[in-house]
Amino acid sequence: MALNPRIESWAGRCVWIVGASSGIGRATASALHERGARVAVSARNGAALLDFTVKHPGSLALPLDVTDGASVTAAARELQANWGTPDLVFACAGHYQPLRATEFSMPEMLRHLDINYVGALRVLDATLPQLLAAGRGHLSLMGSVAGYRGLPQALAYGPTKAALNNLAEVLYFDLHDRGLGVSIVNPGFVDTPLTAQNRFRMPALMTPDQAALEILRGWEAGRFEIHFPRRFTLGLKTLRSAWHGLYFAAVRRATGL
Repeated sequence: MALNPRIESWAGRCVWIVGASSGIGRATASALHERGARVAVSARNGAALLDFTVKHPGSLALPLDVTDGASVTAAARELQANWGTPDLVFACAGHYQPLRATEFSMPEMLRHLDINYVGALRVLDATLPQLLAAGRGHLSLMGSVAGYRGLPQALAYGPTKAALNNLAEVLYFDLHDRGLGVSIVNPGFVDTPLTAQNRFRMPALMTPDQAALEILRGWEAGRFEIHFPRRFTLGLKTLRSAWHGLYFAAVRRATGL
């Protein structure tokens, strides 16, 4: 069911991806460029952004740090000055460090919160006024299946992704009737520098390029939640409503943790 306007062509559309230096963000930016979109890429790693623009002529590099609101606002203003109001903004910047309660680290908990959740809020703060004034556009947030329910080693990461799922739902209520699209992307395991830290078998592992194609298909179809691979995520969705004892036992059996 399409809850957002469908996108039939990317040609000429302006897309801003925040968190595009590697992994899913970079692969999505590349796929959009291939389809004719005007792609602006942002991240802290300026060298990676420059490399992207060299390999994708016509793209725009906007270095920023999502923990610094002023740099996010400056990048949003530069994008509008160059290309006008973006058609789609993808807040994709993320941080992940496996963490369990037996090694609780307050600095690590706050770092996840500042990058994954508050970082997305800073992107919203910089772009929402533009999109509301234009009465069009699409906001997409990078969640995770780790936000569905608690998972081992996701002590710092999981709660930030749960918050983003809730935030996306509230944004949809507030913005849909204003002509804006809203979506949440909830991947399973994708082979990125972040997941390379995991020391357990990751079922249904995908490449970033495969993930990017799923994301584009979801935006094109007007989906609110874009989750993949479905053979994995549908099972997790079923477990969301499972009795806690059953859920804990199933996850321990699957992960060995």
